[in-house]
Amino acid sequence: MTLVRSKAMLIARLLAGLSPLIAAGCVMGPDYKKPEIAQPDTFRSAPLTPGEAASFADLPWWEVFQDPALGALIRTGLANNPDLAIATSRIEQARAIVGVAKSEGLPQIGYQAGAGGEKTVTPDEDGIGSVSFGSITGALNASWEIDVWGRIKRQTEAARAHLLAQEEVRRAVMLTLVSDIASNYFRLSQLDRELAISTESEGVFQKMHELFALRHQAGRDSRLPAERAQALWDSSRARSADLRREITQQENAISILTGGYPGPIQRGTPLTNQIMPATPPGLTTDLIRRRPDIRQAEAVMVGANAEIGAAVANFYPRIGLSTLLGLIGIDAEGGANGTFSFFRGLGGLTGPIFTGGRLESVYQERKAFWDEAVAGYRKTVLTAFRETSDALAAQEHLAGRRTALESQILALRRSVDLATERYRGGRASYFEVLEAQQQLYPAEAELAETQEAQLAAVVGLYKALGGGWKLTDEQWSGPAAQ
Repeated sequence: MTLVRSKAMLIARLLAGLSPLIAAGCVMGPDYKKPEIAQPDTFRSAPLTPGEAASFADLPWWEVFQDPALGALIRTGLANNPDLAIATSRIEQARAIVGVAKSEGLPQIGYQAGAGGEKTVTPDEDGIGSVSFGSITGALNASWEIDVWGRIKRQTEAARAHLLAQEEVRRAVMLTLVSDIASNYFRLSQLDRELAISTESEGVFQKMHELFALRHQAGRDSRLPAERAQALWDSSRARSADLRREITQQENAISILTGGYPGPIQRGTPLTNQIMPATPPGLTTDLIRRRPDIRQAEAVMVGANAEIGAAVANFYPRIGLSTLLGLIGIDAEGGANGTFSFFRGLGGLTGPIFTGGRLESVYQERKAFWDEAVAGYRKTVLTAFRETSDALAAQEHLAGRRTALESQILALRRSVDLATERYRGGRASYFEVLEAQQQLYPAEAELAETQEAQLAAVVGLYKALGGGWKLTDEQWSGPAAQ
């Protein structure tokens, strides 16, 4: 036992002595350098002024979307959404992969044990005899690859980059979830408003039909006005039925986003009372550090660069140490009994001579993946600028459209009043009233669509700018959860 203990101590000293060699070893492959991508000084549709360096993407989502009912839905979604749970699980998988990669650079220690017996037939003076013996073996084995060329370091670096990418995916899922719930909620508010308009038109056209029917029965008017009013009434009822169907489907979509089964959705602030927050976009240079998908794309580049280093290291020999020490106990006939120790220590070097082009192909594949990662990063940056510009353009032009529609609706309401007065004074037929009403309700529905589009543009801009980027994962759940 003393001999085994002394040999174990010798191995420990040897491994400790090799640590400086490992630390000073080479790391093959290029070190990561972020590609330079030129960026515009301003976002299109939003010329930057000195006072607009701050961005509303710096705000947490609950300061942007202040409707209490919407806030409750977002908090529920962040707690229960299955896509977010999937993203969280993938982070844990990536973290475990980092542990696997790091473990290759550490000593691997194992054990083995065995017991057996044997009876051997042998010739002797009396003819044929036999010898029986039994043995018990116990041993420890250890091996360690000395990472002289940095292959394991590069693989660990790639695994860490994958972990960072998955963490950014999770943040992207949270931002997308908040945006999707908000967009669907505002769409639901629009449908509610359109249903109110359609229901109002139903009542108006029903009363018109009843009035014209009475006038026709009294012989004071033809049947044509009554039939026209009937057609408009039926059209409004059909539109209301469609809207109720769309509302149910929209509620189902929101329910799934919040991680629940289809069901009714609690409403809060009506569409016409929703607050339009100020939306300064901030500096273009800040967009890259705010967007989680851009940070994810950069993490992919870091991992691709590290994989090139690992591929280069595969061309060089692997240097390792291995040892085996243990005890054998023997019990044999004839008094040949005892316990024996054994020890074996080896230093090994293995390297490629001919691999049929496999290593070269792996290296070329890693380089191609790096090129792909760089192109993907550039595409992600371009997409971010496009989405931001699209949202800013929507805000810019929808404001003018809303003003024009509000003016149109005021004019149409005045025309309805004037047509009604002319009809009552006997100076016009009721077709003028029908025509005015027929134009008013579609315009009101169009205004509701525009109001929803403005809110959707705010949501889209918040998402495009990487809104909430300063929040920690715990803070994303909202103030009530902190």
